[in-house]
Amino acid sequence: MLTAFVAALCVCQLASSTVSTFAVRNGDQLRQVATVRHPDGGLAMRADLLADALGIALVSDGGSRYHLQVASARVDLDVGSRFAISGGDTLPMPGTVYRATGRVYVPVAFASDALPRLTSGLMYDEDRKELRRFGSVTARRDAASPPLARATPRPATAANSARTASGRTDRRRIVVVDAGHGGPDRGMTGPIGSASKVYEKDITLAVSRQLRAALERRGVAVVMTRGGDTLIALGDRGKIANEAKADLFMSIHVNAANPRWTNAGGARGFETYFLAEAKTEDDRRVAAMENESIRFETSVDASRDDPLGFIIRDMAQNEHLRESASLATLVQRGLASMHPGPNRGVKQAGFRVLMTAFMPAVLVEIGFGSNRAESAYMSDPERQRALAETLADAAVAYLEQYERKVGTGS
Repeated sequence: MLTAFVAALCVCQLASSTVSTFAVRNGDQLRQVATVRHPDGGLAMRADLLADALGIALVSDGGSRYHLQVASARVDLDVGSRFAISGGDTLPMPGTVYRATGRVYVPVAFASDALPRLTSGLMYDEDRKELRRFGSVTARRDAASPPLARATPRPATAANSARTASGRTDRRRIVVVDAGHGGPDRGMTGPIGSASKVYEKDITLAVSRQLRAALERRGVAVVMTRGGDTLIALGDRGKIANEAKADLFMSIHVNAANPRWTNAGGARGFETYFLAEAKTEDDRRVAAMENESIRFETSVDASRDDPLGFIIRDMAQNEHLRESASLATLVQRGLASMHPGPNRGVKQAGFRVLMTAFMPAVLVEIGFGSNRAESAYMSDPERQRALAETLADAAVAYLEQYERKVGTGS
């Protein structure tokens, strides 16, 4: 009797921990995989149940390492890591792979975003909210889906890329797209005086997804710091870019007016920042506003206070300061050709999200969410697509410009 009671209690506890389900369609068979709360926020699922629903195997490689064998494609996972790796390609996930009660769990984004991008034959249907397996599944190398961030060692920027005789790089260029805020950190809430509210985290994610698509259409590989509504620590966003050995880092944000301004609701326009000491009080205000996200983080990197680490970071950042300013200029020039708001110029300030990205890096404030007109503008899918196309053009123009400069110099 006691044994039956304990067993029933365990079943009830397991059921209560289930938040929802994740749909997996393998041919004609539809399976529902239970999801639970991820310790980092968001949802997670058991990797073995996901594998079983797909008709594949989760294999232990000993210790903390596992892999999914998807036909000829092998996708590697490591407990404690938030990267999924297949061959030389790697993708960040919004949370870590973790173990609980002897089982391995992965973020739901692993199934909806990483797995379909690392293999072919798998597709996530956003409308039906289901992962589909069809045909033969192999490592993704087709022309329609550019290679992702390489896990093998490579130069950190376009400046050090191996070059052909014509001076062009012989590898796929990589841009990290960072959607500001996320999860419990909503960022800016606006517009001022409106009962209907928008949140910065939603706009930045929508524009960032459009930017990823626009860059991939231009043959550029993209790594997203977050693919869903998840909080990523400010210091980790730049680290994701470093680990991906990216060429550029672009952080997308929405501005908000200082409530003490006269006619705060009327403030409009776009501006692009690079990392340097702020020159004006308003630049410091914007940096402080975006840096406030750190209050949502449960841990802080203590190494930032290490004197030697500070010197090394300062040297690396100064190396890219001039290039970041050039990138910011191209971004502003592009936005000025299509944005209805005023051009507020290229600016500089101490943004935490840029401090750990050792490459040309910019933070783009695409408009004022506190302004009704610009809030509506940035919330419109067609306008989001237009903004993304312009940002993608600026990124590609910078990379080509830099490659020509280095090629000529060599």
